[in-house]
Amino acid sequence: MDEAHQWSPRVKDQPSPQHGKADNEDAGPSDGFALSGNEQGDVEEKRPPRAAVLHEIIRREGEHELKRGVAALGWSSLAAGLSMGFSLLARGLLHTHLRDFPGRFLLENFGYCFGYLVVILARQQLFTENTMTAVLPLMTEPSLRKFASLLRMWGIVLIGNLIGAAMFAYGILHLQQFDGDTQSAFTDIGKELMKNSPLQMFTKGILAGWLIATLVWLLPSAEKAKIAIIVIVTYLIAIGGFTHIIVGTVESLYLVFAGDIRFADYALRFALPTLAGNIVGGSFIFALISHAQVRSGGD
Repeated sequence: MDEAHQWSPRVKDQPSPQHGKADNEDAGPSDGFALSGNEQGDVEEKRPPRAAVLHEIIRREGEHELKRGVAALGWSSLAAGLSMGFSLLARGLLHTHLRDFPGRFLLENFGYCFGYLVVILARQQLFTENTMTAVLPLMTEPSLRKFASLLRMWGIVLIGNLIGAAMFAYGILHLQQFDGDTQSAFTDIGKELMKNSPLQMFTKGILAGWLIATLVWLLPSAEKAKIAIIVIVTYLIAIGGFTHIIVGTVESLYLVFAGDIRFADYALRFALPTLAGNIVGGSFIFALISHAQVRSGGD
């Protein structure tokens, strides 16, 4: 009796070959391959984050930005406005030095990306980038307090960006840093922008705002490819001729300071329609769709 009692657990503890085979068969069809715990972890690490994760990363960033003080937002947005001027500067220099080079248009527009690289990698406050980031907290928990915080942030960042852009445009015109050919290139770029009608400024602004919001959504999962993502998205804005309120302000105010157009032309033909288009594209379309996707349980 004692021997039987002692033998029974030993028999029970030994897995039978049949039982082990069944386990492997069960793992095969459901998992595709039998993976160890470490390998399963590797699979999870290499999977792109779910939409809900991206949404939460951007929402938390927006919450942080909404709580920043006026001085911090103001200086950062001023720096961003100045930095975005390098998009015109780089593009104008390439335009000049690639004068008779085949495919000049496609090459010179890589210069447009430079300002965005500086602003985004330096974490400066750019209005169109914050259009989606700061609006997600409001969409998640709508309230008058958050709406007021959003308008406060937008106002500070937009004013800071515009002042910085105006300073840059005035500086490259009057500080005698560039020769006549380069100055002519800056003028040509600005005149090309101002060929658009107010309606075109608005509709092209929608696409620019949408693309910048897409860029914001992509960056948290880009890891080591951030520079490539920034260049690809902003290069598309450049070759598409889509209108951006801050870059376009540098280009058009350059013409104002040079006496080629009136300030009213800048404000009414470019700034107001483009600003409206950027907000519609970045907030009312992309941010709303992305938020709805997560709220409805999409991955």
